[in-house]
Amino acid sequence: MSAPEKTLVAMSGGVDSSVAALVLQRAGVPIVGAYMKNWINEDNVIGHCPWMQDIDDARAVCDRLGIEFRVVNLMQDYRERVVAYLLDGYARGLTPNPDIMCNREIKFGVFRAYARDHGFAAVATGHYAQRVSVSPGEVLPPGAPSAVSIGNLNSKIENPRYALLEGADPNKDQSYFLALLSQDQLADARFPIGHLQKPELRALARDAGLTTADKKDSQGICFIGEVKMADFLRAYVPDAPGPIVRASDGRELGRHRGLHFYTLGQRKGIGVPSNTDHQAYVVVGKRSADRALLVAFDGPDAPGLHQREVRVHSLQWNIAPADIPTGSASLEARVRYRDPRVPVEFIPESPTTALIKFTTPQRGLASGQILALYHGPRLLGAGIYT
Repeated sequence: MSAPEKTLVAMSGGVDSSVAALVLQRAGVPIVGAYMKNWINEDNVIGHCPWMQDIDDARAVCDRLGIEFRVVNLMQDYRERVVAYLLDGYARGLTPNPDIMCNREIKFGVFRAYARDHGFAAVATGHYAQRVSVSPGEVLPPGAPSAVSIGNLNSKIENPRYALLEGADPNKDQSYFLALLSQDQLADARFPIGHLQKPELRALARDAGLTTADKKDSQGICFIGEVKMADFLRAYVPDAPGPIVRASDGRELGRHRGLHFYTLGQRKGIGVPSNTDHQAYVVVGKRSADRALLVAFDGPDAPGLHQREVRVHSLQWNIAPADIPTGSASLEARVRYRDPRVPVEFIPESPTTALIKFTTPQRGLASGQILALYHGPRLLGAGIYT
Protein backbone atom coordinates (compact mmCIF):
# COMPACT_ATOMS: atom_id res chain seq x y z
CA MET A 1 0.00 0.00 0.00
CA SER A 2 1.40 3.39 -1.03
CA ALA A 3 2.07 6.07 1.58
CA PRO A 4 -0.55 8.79 2.02
CA GLU A 5 0.13 11.87 -0.06
CA LYS A 6 1.11 15.16 1.53
CA THR A 7 -1.87 17.46 2.19
CA LEU A 8 -2.05 21.22 2.74
CA VAL A 9 -4.72 22.11 5.30
CA ALA A 10 -6.43 25.51 4.99
CA MET A 11 -6.36 26.82 8.57
CA SER A 12 -8.79 29.67 9.22
CA GLY A 13 -8.11 29.92 12.93
CA GLY A 14 -11.45 28.30 13.71
CA VAL A 15 -12.33 24.98 15.32
CA ASP A 16 -13.52 23.26 12.13
CA SER A 17 -10.25 23.57 10.23
CA SER A 18 -8.35 22.79 13.44
CA VAL A 19 -10.11 19.44 13.76
CA ALA A 20 -9.71 18.81 10.02
CA ALA A 21 -5.95 18.90 10.61
CA LEU A 22 -6.29 16.74 13.73
CA VAL A 23 -8.33 14.07 11.93
CA LEU A 24 -5.88 13.87 9.04
CA GLN A 25 -2.90 13.67 11.36
CA ARG A 26 -4.48 10.85 13.34
CA ALA A 27 -5.12 9.04 10.06
CA GLY A 28 -1.39 9.15 9.31
CA VAL A 29 -1.60 11.76 6.56
CA PRO A 30 1.45 14.04 6.29
CA ILE A 31 0.10 17.58 6.65
CA VAL A 32 1.13 21.23 6.76
CA GLY A 33 -1.17 23.99 8.00
CA ALA A 34 -1.59 27.22 6.04
CA TYR A 35 -3.52 30.41 6.68
CA MET A 36 -4.80 32.12 3.54
CA LYS A 37 -4.15 35.84 3.92
CA ASN A 38 -6.92 37.23 1.71
CA TRP A 39 -7.88 40.50 3.36
CA ILE A 40 -6.42 42.62 6.13
CA ASN A 41 -8.78 45.65 6.14
CA GLU A 42 -5.85 48.04 5.71
CA ASP A 43 -7.93 51.19 6.17
CA ASN A 44 -9.99 49.92 9.12
CA VAL A 45 -13.14 51.14 7.39
CA ILE A 46 -15.36 48.07 7.68
CA GLY A 47 -15.41 47.16 11.35
CA HIS A 48 -13.70 44.33 13.19
CA CYS A 49 -11.55 42.11 11.00
CA PRO A 50 -9.58 39.81 13.36
CA TRP A 51 -7.12 38.35 10.89
CA MET A 52 -4.14 38.70 13.23
CA GLN A 53 -5.94 36.79 15.98
CA ASP A 54 -6.98 34.14 13.47
CA ILE A 55 -3.36 33.67 12.39
CA ASP A 56 -2.28 33.37 16.02
CA ASP A 57 -4.99 30.79 16.70
CA ALA A 58 -4.12 28.77 13.59
CA ARG A 59 -0.43 28.83 14.51
CA ALA A 60 -1.22 27.72 18.08
CA VAL A 61 -3.14 24.71 16.77
CA CYS A 62 -0.29 23.75 14.46
CA ASP A 63 2.18 24.09 17.31
CA ARG A 64 -0.02 21.81 19.42
CA LEU A 65 -0.13 19.23 16.63
CA GLY A 66 3.60 19.58 15.97
CA ILE A 67 3.20 20.45 12.30
CA GLU A 68 4.59 23.20 10.09
CA PHE A 69 2.55 26.38 9.78
CA ARG A 70 2.78 28.95 7.02
CA VAL A 71 0.91 32.06 5.85
CA VAL A 72 0.04 32.19 2.16
CA ASN A 73 -0.56 35.68 0.76
CA LEU A 74 -3.44 35.59 -1.73
CA MET A 75 -4.61 39.17 -1.26
CA GLN A 76 -4.21 40.25 -4.87
CA ASP A 77 -6.00 37.18 -6.19
CA TYR A 78 -8.78 37.64 -3.65
CA ARG A 79 -9.33 41.24 -4.70
CA GLU A 80 -9.42 40.30 -8.37
CA ARG A 81 -11.50 37.13 -8.14
CA VAL A 82 -13.84 37.66 -5.18
CA VAL A 83 -13.98 41.31 -4.11
CA ALA A 84 -14.29 42.60 -7.69
CA TYR A 85 -17.02 40.03 -8.41
CA LEU A 86 -18.84 41.02 -5.21
CA LEU A 87 -18.73 44.78 -5.78
CA ASP A 88 -19.56 44.53 -9.49
CA GLY A 89 -22.55 42.32 -8.76
CA TYR A 90 -24.03 44.62 -6.14
CA ALA A 91 -23.37 47.68 -8.32
CA ARG A 92 -25.44 46.00 -11.07
CA GLY A 93 -28.33 45.24 -8.72
CA LEU A 94 -27.49 41.58 -8.20
CA THR A 95 -27.03 39.58 -4.98
CA PRO A 96 -23.65 37.79 -5.34
CA ASN A 97 -22.44 34.94 -3.15
CA PRO A 98 -18.80 35.62 -2.18
CA ASP A 99 -18.50 32.43 -0.09
CA ILE A 100 -19.25 30.17 -3.04
CA MET A 101 -16.95 32.17 -5.30
CA CYS A 102 -14.20 32.11 -2.66
CA ASN A 103 -14.32 28.32 -2.59
CA ARG A 104 -14.15 27.99 -6.37
CA GLU A 105 -11.63 30.73 -7.11
CA ILE A 106 -9.47 30.89 -3.96
CA LYS A 107 -9.50 27.78 -1.74
CA PHE A 108 -9.76 25.30 -4.60
CA GLY A 109 -8.37 27.69 -7.20
CA VAL A 110 -5.20 29.68 -6.49
CA PHE A 111 -4.61 28.04 -3.08
CA ARG A 112 -4.87 24.63 -4.74
CA ALA A 113 -2.42 25.78 -7.41
CA TYR A 114 -0.05 26.96 -4.65
CA ALA A 115 -0.34 23.55 -3.01
CA ARG A 116 0.52 21.73 -6.21
CA ASP A 117 3.47 24.02 -6.89
CA HIS A 118 4.85 23.25 -3.43
CA GLY A 119 4.61 19.48 -3.60
CA PHE A 120 1.19 18.83 -2.05
CA ALA A 121 -1.20 16.33 -3.60
CA ALA A 122 -4.36 17.65 -1.95
CA VAL A 123 -5.99 20.56 -0.13
CA ALA A 124 -8.09 19.96 2.99
CA THR A 125 -10.64 22.33 4.51
CA GLY A 126 -13.02 22.34 7.46
CA HIS A 127 -16.18 22.14 5.36
CA TYR A 128 -19.07 19.99 6.53
CA ALA A 129 -19.29 17.97 3.32
CA GLN A 130 -18.26 14.50 2.19
CA ARG A 131 -16.34 13.38 -0.88
CA VAL A 132 -16.64 9.76 -1.97
CA SER A 133 -15.41 7.77 -4.96
CA VAL A 134 -18.02 6.63 -7.47
CA SER A 135 -18.08 5.08 -10.91
CA PRO A 136 -19.19 7.23 -13.86
CA GLY A 137 -22.96 7.00 -14.17
CA GLU A 138 -23.42 5.84 -10.58
CA VAL A 139 -26.08 7.86 -8.75
CA LEU A 140 -26.33 7.82 -5.00
CA PRO A 141 -30.00 7.55 -3.99
CA PRO A 142 -31.65 9.27 -1.02
CA GLY A 143 -30.68 7.47 2.17
CA ALA A 144 -27.10 6.79 1.06
CA PRO A 145 -24.73 6.32 4.01
CA SER A 146 -23.74 9.69 5.44
CA ALA A 147 -20.70 8.58 7.43
CA VAL A 148 -17.60 8.35 5.25
CA SER A 149 -14.57 6.37 6.31
CA ILE A 150 -11.38 8.38 6.71
CA GLY A 151 -9.66 5.66 4.75
CA ASN A 152 -10.86 6.83 1.35
CA LEU A 153 -9.53 10.37 1.82
CA ASN A 154 -6.37 9.27 0.05
CA SER A 155 -7.66 6.37 -2.01
CA LYS A 156 -6.70 6.05 -5.65
CA ILE A 157 -8.87 4.41 -8.29
CA GLU A 158 -8.43 4.14 -12.01
CA ASN A 159 -10.17 7.02 -13.83
CA PRO A 160 -11.44 8.40 -10.50
CA ARG A 161 -14.78 10.21 -10.26
CA TYR A 162 -15.97 11.77 -7.04
CA ALA A 163 -19.36 12.51 -5.57
CA LEU A 164 -19.88 15.37 -3.17
CA LEU A 165 -22.39 14.55 -0.43
CA GLU A 166 -23.99 16.67 2.25
CA GLY A 167 -22.28 16.75 5.63
CA ALA A 168 -23.54 14.27 8.20
CA ASP A 169 -24.64 17.09 10.53
CA PRO A 170 -27.81 18.52 8.93
CA ASN A 171 -27.46 21.70 10.96
CA LYS A 172 -23.95 22.39 9.64
CA ASP A 173 -24.01 20.94 6.10
CA GLN A 174 -21.97 23.22 3.79
CA SER A 175 -22.26 21.37 0.51
CA TYR A 176 -24.18 24.37 -0.87
CA PHE A 177 -21.05 26.52 -0.57
CA LEU A 178 -19.14 24.00 -2.72
CA ALA A 179 -21.78 23.98 -5.46
CA LEU A 180 -19.55 25.50 -8.18
CA LEU A 181 -16.60 23.13 -7.76
CA SER A 182 -15.64 21.08 -10.79
CA GLN A 183 -14.85 17.39 -10.85
CA ASP A 184 -11.19 18.33 -11.35
CA GLN A 185 -11.24 20.44 -8.18
CA LEU A 186 -12.96 17.68 -6.21
CA ALA A 187 -10.16 15.31 -7.17
CA ASP A 188 -7.74 17.34 -5.03
CA ALA A 189 -10.21 18.24 -2.26
CA ARG A 190 -10.37 16.64 1.18
CA PHE A 191 -13.13 17.22 3.74
CA PRO A 192 -11.97 15.38 6.88
CA ILE A 193 -14.78 16.50 9.20
CA GLY A 194 -17.78 15.91 6.93
CA HIS A 195 -18.77 12.75 8.80
CA LEU A 196 -18.82 14.50 12.21
CA GLN A 197 -21.55 16.21 14.21
CA LYS A 198 -20.58 19.65 15.54
CA PRO A 199 -20.73 18.67 19.25
CA GLU A 200 -18.57 15.63 18.49
CA LEU A 201 -16.09 17.86 16.66
CA ARG A 202 -15.78 20.29 19.57
CA ALA A 203 -15.29 17.37 21.95
CA LEU A 204 -12.41 16.10 19.78
CA ALA A 205 -10.85 19.56 19.87
CA ARG A 206 -11.13 19.77 23.67
CA ASP A 207 -9.70 16.28 24.18
CA ALA A 208 -6.74 17.18 21.97
CA GLY A 209 -6.13 20.40 23.88
CA LEU A 210 -6.71 22.67 20.88
CA THR A 211 -7.08 26.34 21.81
CA THR A 212 -9.88 26.80 19.27
CA ALA A 213 -12.14 24.16 20.86
CA ASP A 214 -14.66 26.69 22.17
CA LYS A 215 -14.03 29.51 19.71
CA LYS A 216 -17.22 30.99 18.30
CA ASP A 217 -17.98 30.20 14.65
CA SER A 218 -17.30 33.06 12.25
CA GLN A 219 -20.36 34.67 10.65
CA GLY A 220 -18.51 37.07 8.37
CA ILE A 221 -17.65 37.15 4.69
CA CYS A 222 -15.40 34.33 3.53
CA PHE A 223 -11.95 34.85 5.07
CA ILE A 224 -12.59 38.54 5.74
CA GLY A 225 -13.89 38.13 9.26
CA GLU A 226 -16.70 39.50 11.37
CA VAL A 227 -17.76 42.07 8.79
CA LYS A 228 -21.36 42.88 7.94
CA MET A 229 -22.11 43.01 4.24
CA ALA A 230 -23.79 46.41 4.56
CA ASP A 231 -20.63 47.86 6.15
CA PHE A 232 -18.47 46.38 3.41
CA LEU A 233 -20.69 47.80 0.66
CA ARG A 234 -20.93 51.19 2.36
CA ALA A 235 -17.13 51.44 2.26
CA TYR A 236 -16.64 50.42 -1.37
CA VAL A 237 -19.80 51.16 -3.38
CA PRO A 238 -20.91 54.81 -3.76
CA ASP A 239 -24.41 55.71 -2.60
CA ALA A 240 -27.02 55.89 -5.37
CA PRO A 241 -30.22 57.16 -3.71
CA GLY A 242 -33.68 56.52 -5.04
CA PRO A 243 -37.33 56.22 -4.03
CA ILE A 244 -38.91 53.43 -2.00
CA VAL A 245 -42.08 52.66 -3.92
CA ARG A 246 -45.09 50.54 -2.97
CA ALA A 247 -45.51 48.08 -5.82
CA SER A 248 -49.30 47.85 -5.53
CA ASP A 249 -50.07 51.53 -6.27
CA GLY A 250 -46.77 53.28 -7.06
CA ARG A 251 -46.87 55.44 -3.94
CA GLU A 252 -43.50 56.73 -2.75
CA LEU A 253 -42.97 55.75 0.89
CA GLY A 254 -39.47 57.06 1.48
CA ARG A 255 -35.92 57.17 0.15
CA HIS A 256 -33.04 54.70 0.17
CA ARG A 257 -29.25 55.13 -0.07
CA GLY A 258 -28.68 52.59 -2.82
CA LEU A 259 -30.26 49.47 -4.30
CA HIS A 260 -27.11 47.51 -3.50
CA PHE A 261 -28.05 47.51 0.20
CA TYR A 262 -31.18 45.42 -0.46
CA THR A 263 -32.12 42.02 -1.78
CA LEU A 264 -35.36 40.37 -2.82
CA GLY A 265 -37.29 39.08 0.19
CA GLN A 266 -35.56 41.39 2.69
CA ARG A 267 -37.74 42.64 5.55
CA LYS A 268 -35.35 44.24 8.05
CA GLY A 269 -33.61 47.52 7.51
CA ILE A 270 -35.82 48.85 4.71
CA GLY A 271 -36.59 52.03 6.61
CA VAL A 272 -40.35 51.95 6.06
CA PRO A 273 -42.48 51.24 9.15
CA SER A 274 -45.21 48.62 9.24
CA ASN A 275 -48.82 49.75 9.11
CA THR A 276 -51.32 49.89 11.96
CA ASP A 277 -52.20 46.24 11.35
CA HIS A 278 -48.54 45.33 11.98
CA GLN A 279 -48.01 44.25 8.39
CA ALA A 280 -44.32 44.52 7.51
CA TYR A 281 -43.00 45.64 4.17
CA VAL A 282 -40.73 43.36 2.16
CA VAL A 283 -38.53 44.01 -0.88
CA VAL A 284 -40.20 42.61 -4.01
CA GLY A 285 -38.09 44.17 -6.75
CA LYS A 286 -35.68 46.81 -8.03
CA ARG A 287 -36.37 49.21 -10.90
CA SER A 288 -33.13 50.36 -12.47
CA ALA A 289 -34.63 53.15 -14.61
CA ASP A 290 -35.24 55.42 -11.60
CA ARG A 291 -33.38 53.37 -8.97
CA ALA A 292 -36.67 52.54 -7.27
CA LEU A 293 -36.81 49.97 -4.49
CA LEU A 294 -40.14 48.16 -4.82
CA VAL A 295 -41.82 46.98 -1.63
CA ALA A 296 -45.11 45.34 -0.64
CA PHE A 297 -46.71 43.95 2.48
CA ASP A 298 -45.21 40.53 3.18
CA GLY A 299 -47.45 37.58 2.44
CA PRO A 300 -48.37 35.03 -0.23
CA ASP A 301 -49.89 37.74 -2.44
CA ALA A 302 -46.89 40.08 -2.44
CA PRO A 303 -46.19 40.71 -6.16
CA GLY A 304 -42.99 39.09 -7.44
CA LEU A 305 -41.99 37.68 -4.06
CA HIS A 306 -42.92 34.03 -4.65
CA GLN A 307 -41.93 32.18 -7.81
CA ARG A 308 -42.97 28.87 -9.29
CA GLU A 309 -40.19 28.91 -11.85
CA VAL A 310 -36.86 30.60 -12.43
CA ARG A 311 -34.15 30.56 -15.04
CA VAL A 312 -30.50 29.93 -14.24
CA HIS A 313 -27.35 30.54 -16.24
CA SER A 314 -23.65 29.63 -15.97
CA LEU A 315 -24.49 26.03 -15.08
CA GLN A 316 -21.54 24.18 -13.52
CA TRP A 317 -21.64 20.40 -12.96
CA ASN A 318 -19.38 18.14 -10.91
CA ILE A 319 -20.68 14.94 -12.50
CA ALA A 320 -19.51 13.09 -15.61
CA PRO A 321 -20.58 14.73 -18.91
CA ALA A 322 -22.57 11.62 -19.79
CA ASP A 323 -24.59 12.05 -16.57
CA ILE A 324 -25.65 15.66 -17.21
CA PRO A 325 -29.37 15.84 -18.03
CA THR A 326 -30.03 16.66 -21.68
CA GLY A 327 -33.81 16.63 -21.29
CA SER A 328 -36.36 17.30 -18.59
CA ALA A 329 -35.31 15.67 -15.32
CA SER A 330 -36.72 15.40 -11.81
CA LEU A 331 -34.09 16.68 -9.38
CA GLU A 332 -33.93 18.47 -6.07
CA ALA A 333 -32.63 21.97 -5.41
CA ARG A 334 -31.52 24.10 -2.52
CA VAL A 335 -32.55 27.66 -3.31
CA ARG A 336 -30.21 29.17 -0.70
CA TYR A 337 -27.99 28.09 2.17
CA ARG A 338 -29.88 26.46 5.08
CA ASP A 339 -33.06 26.01 3.04
CA PRO A 340 -34.16 22.37 2.68
CA ARG A 341 -33.89 20.54 -0.62
CA VAL A 342 -37.10 20.87 -2.67
CA PRO A 343 -38.32 18.90 -5.72
CA VAL A 344 -37.82 20.63 -9.07
CA GLU A 345 -38.26 19.92 -12.75
CA PHE A 346 -34.99 20.71 -14.51
CA ILE A 347 -35.50 21.73 -18.15
CA PRO A 348 -32.24 22.46 -20.02
CA GLU A 349 -32.42 25.26 -22.59
CA SER A 350 -28.73 25.21 -23.56
CA PRO A 351 -25.57 23.61 -22.15
CA THR A 352 -25.29 26.46 -19.64
CA THR A 353 -28.89 27.59 -19.05
CA ALA A 354 -32.06 25.95 -17.78
CA LEU A 355 -35.62 26.58 -16.64
CA ILE A 356 -36.32 25.40 -13.10
CA LYS A 357 -39.93 24.63 -12.12
CA PHE A 358 -40.77 24.25 -8.44
CA THR A 359 -43.45 21.98 -7.03
CA THR A 360 -44.22 24.67 -4.45
CA PRO A 361 -43.57 28.43 -4.86
CA GLN A 362 -40.24 29.67 -3.51
CA ARG A 363 -39.72 32.98 -1.74
CA GLY A 364 -37.25 35.73 -2.58
CA LEU A 365 -35.09 34.26 -5.34
CA ALA A 366 -32.66 37.09 -6.05
CA SER A 367 -30.78 37.54 -9.32
CA GLY A 368 -27.12 36.65 -8.89
CA GLN A 369 -27.68 34.12 -6.13
CA ILE A 370 -26.95 30.40 -6.49
CA LEU A 371 -29.32 27.47 -7.02
CA ALA A 372 -27.65 24.17 -6.02
CA LEU A 373 -28.90 20.98 -7.68
CA TYR A 374 -29.03 17.63 -5.89
CA HIS A 375 -30.04 14.01 -6.27
CA GLY A 376 -30.81 13.07 -2.70
CA PRO A 377 -27.73 13.96 -0.60
CA ARG A 378 -25.48 14.17 -3.66
CA LEU A 379 -24.63 17.62 -5.00
CA LEU A 380 -24.72 17.62 -8.80
CA GLY A 381 -23.92 21.21 -9.64
CA ALA A 382 -25.39 24.68 -9.64
CA GLY A 383 -26.54 27.66 -11.66
CA ILE A 384 -26.99 31.38 -11.07
CA TYR A 385 -30.41 33.04 -10.99
CA THR A 386 -30.95 35.36 -13.95
